[in-house]
Amino acid sequence: MLLGCIADDLTGATDLALILTRAGMRTVQVMHAPEGDRSFDGFDAVVVALKSRTIAAGDAVALSLRSADALLARGARQLFFKYCSTFDSTDQGNIGPVAEALMERLDADLTLACPAFPANKRTVYAGHLFVGETPLAESSMRNHPLTPMRDSNLVRVLQRQTRRRVSLVAFASVNEGPNAIRAAFDACRASGGGIAIVDAITDQHLIDIGTAAADMALITGGSGVAMGLPANFMRAGLMQRTSPPARLRAPPGRPAILAGSCSEATRAQIAAAAAAGMPAFRIDPLRLTNGGLSPAEVAAWAIDHPADKPILVYSSADPATVAEAQAALGKDHVGALVENFLGATARELADRDFSRLIVAGGETSGAVVNALGAAALEIGPEIDPGVPWTRTVGGRALALGLKSGNFGAPDFFLKAWDMLT
Repeated sequence: MLLGCIADDLTGATDLALILTRAGMRTVQVMHAPEGDRSFDGFDAVVVALKSRTIAAGDAVALSLRSADALLARGARQLFFKYCSTFDSTDQGNIGPVAEALMERLDADLTLACPAFPANKRTVYAGHLFVGETPLAESSMRNHPLTPMRDSNLVRVLQRQTRRRVSLVAFASVNEGPNAIRAAFDACRASGGGIAIVDAITDQHLIDIGTAAADMALITGGSGVAMGLPANFMRAGLMQRTSPPARLRAPPGRPAILAGSCSEATRAQIAAAAAAGMPAFRIDPLRLTNGGLSPAEVAAWAIDHPADKPILVYSSADPATVAEAQAALGKDHVGALVENFLGATARELADRDFSRLIVAGGETSGAVVNALGAAALEIGPEIDPGVPWTRTVGGRALALGLKSGNFGAPDFFLKAWDMLT
């Protein structure tokens, strides 16, 4: 193994695995730290998918360090800590505490932080994160039910989460290329090291940042900044480029969509699917208490529809509806309730020959994959930027499209099926 990656949610791990595969690395995504497991030998990169974005900071640190130790024990020469391109976090973490702990584990004096992903309109300029032309704090992320982002200045956001010094590598240096970026990193080290927020507004900026970070023990960011990392190992003669898959051979079976994300993008995808006539079943969290609805009932509804057309099961709702459910059931409880229900529903569907599943939402995807017992994923073709089809390795044969809530075009739920053979 050359690159060991730790992602704070499952869809983020898939996004990162796709980037590395597309750039020529033999990559596998796993659901747990590969401790003593030799089945993943022969891969250039291993991406561990955690569910640590919104758990207690101490728990996130412990899970991340355990994964880091397993990856280092397997020979990883560099670690990558992946989080969302919208920098989802609170003032208590978890980005800062995990990055700080990994730096201490590696005895690293400096790391970088760059969530930019231009393909999905996430850019960083003057240390501020933008969604399209809108500052993060003015975007729909301002009202995220778990991690509302109300400050666009990433230097300020991250400094509230860590004891390390947080600095900025500004656009002027980034735009001059790798040598100027390396010089800026050296200046950060001379000023006390810590974590450097790095501006980036194009893919070329991200590639140059990755090139400049070849000697860093730890890199942190969204998946975009990983674009330049495979070439570093190729230039060092440690690996040869492999071709990414052009298509995915999926197991035979029925298609279904499970959506738990309440993001604006996922809600638009649900609306487009409903407008196209896709059968849809809405999960009301209030019905999940006291046995008001069971996964078996949802599965029974699903099999009553044509086997060759996808069905949609969703709990996604607008912020006002989510707030009502949280007020009635408790903020943390309602999220876990819905995730566990959708995971159990996925298992019921799989038992009824639904083997091609799209799942929307990082937390929902984690719950579904755990419920299905998938231990590892092979990366397939890209549906939309940051979202590939995947196929399970071992165990139950499934094709899974695991989508971050914020990713994908409005027609994502309609067009994705055309990429399966």
